[in-house]
Amino acid sequence: MHYFSFHDNALHAEQVSLVEIAEQQGTPTFVYSANTIREHYKRLDDALAPIDHEVAYAVKANSNVAVLSLLNEMGASFDIVSGGELYRVVKAGGDPAKCTFAGVGKTREEIEYALELGIHAFNVESEAELNFINKVAGEMGKTAPVSIRVNPNVDAKTHKYISTGKSENKFGIDFDVIADVFERASKMEHVQLKGLQMHIGSQLTTVQPFRDAVTKVAPLAADLKEKYGIEFFSIGGGIGIIYDPALESGSPDWWDANHPEDMPLTTEKYASELIPILKPLGLKILLEPGRYIVGNAGVMITRCLYEKRGKAKTFKIVDAGMNDLIRPALYQGYHEIVPLTQGGPRSTVKTDVVGPVCETGDFFCQDRELPDFEEGELLALMSAGAYGAVMGSTYNSRPLPTEVLVDGDQATVIRKRQTMDDILAQEIF
Repeated sequence: MHYFSFHDNALHAEQVSLVEIAEQQGTPTFVYSANTIREHYKRLDDALAPIDHEVAYAVKANSNVAVLSLLNEMGASFDIVSGGELYRVVKAGGDPAKCTFAGVGKTREEIEYALELGIHAFNVESEAELNFINKVAGEMGKTAPVSIRVNPNVDAKTHKYISTGKSENKFGIDFDVIADVFERASKMEHVQLKGLQMHIGSQLTTVQPFRDAVTKVAPLAADLKEKYGIEFFSIGGGIGIIYDPALESGSPDWWDANHPEDMPLTTEKYASELIPILKPLGLKILLEPGRYIVGNAGVMITRCLYEKRGKAKTFKIVDAGMNDLIRPALYQGYHEIVPLTQGGPRSTVKTDVVGPVCETGDFFCQDRELPDFEEGELLALMSAGAYGAVMGSTYNSRPLPTEVLVDGDQATVIRKRQTMDDILAQEIF
């Protein structure tokens, strides 16, 4: 669920009108609901209460320091994939000792930085990386804590760009050889084996792939605990969110109206299926949710600039572009598009909603039946809290948008809109 809903015919984030935010901050602007983030974190944390666990928020989903600070206050750990994300966590008040460092291409500088700060563990993605971490740690006179990522070759049945657990994906070490890699790692002088890690993909809306992967890998985790004394088993993230219908799904009534067999994956269902497999291991279980916590906690506000009616199509041209929210262009991501104000009955129109970027792929939807909003109207692209602003660019020399965090009746700017001087600041001329 989430805290975006209509009050007095205007869409609100918690108790703040999105129309008022748009008037004050301009468009495009990302708006996040603090209480949605808190509730999603707590629901997952509570669901896993019967087992020893940590919820390690995947920073890549939304790395704004204010969002990280909010989650740090909730007690979250952090899943990072770069030295820059570690820097952000520290700036947000987070403890490096609660950070696990994933990613297939860690540099010497990143490894040294993480070792100096004392992170919880590196999630090692290849044997070459393992050897390099051992070398760097030795040169620093340190011992590097590591978990090794296994690729379970389980099909998550999600988009190919966000599938991570199949043999053809770049992530992790093949299941058939992982035991041998652990054996060789146990003999390395400058690494300490701390855990086993896996992750099969993102935006999973059924529990079956999770259950298949955990069932396959759990015996391996038990064996590694016995042989090498590993302390944790990280089962990754990937719990999906509701993109369609996003707005309706904010209401408990929508969830109550769903037949149990048609119910999207909930934390309760997720936990009930996995806890019986995980609890007998006696290991700490790490989870790495990102999208689940922040995805439906954010929207992007944009304004319709023009309508263009041609022989083949009707286009609604807005002031946000693919540089602001790239998901539709990158992997056909769906975002519900909602006018910020309600009035009388509206007609509908089949339209493409497109941005001003000079690319044919700069669209937010194609041939979608939408309320026939007019030039000048404000719109919300729902479910934009994850992989939205964090993936933004200044392509076409377009400044990055404002970001706003709403907490109850308070709206705080947590990133100012870039200026052209900001964009040019690092250029030499």
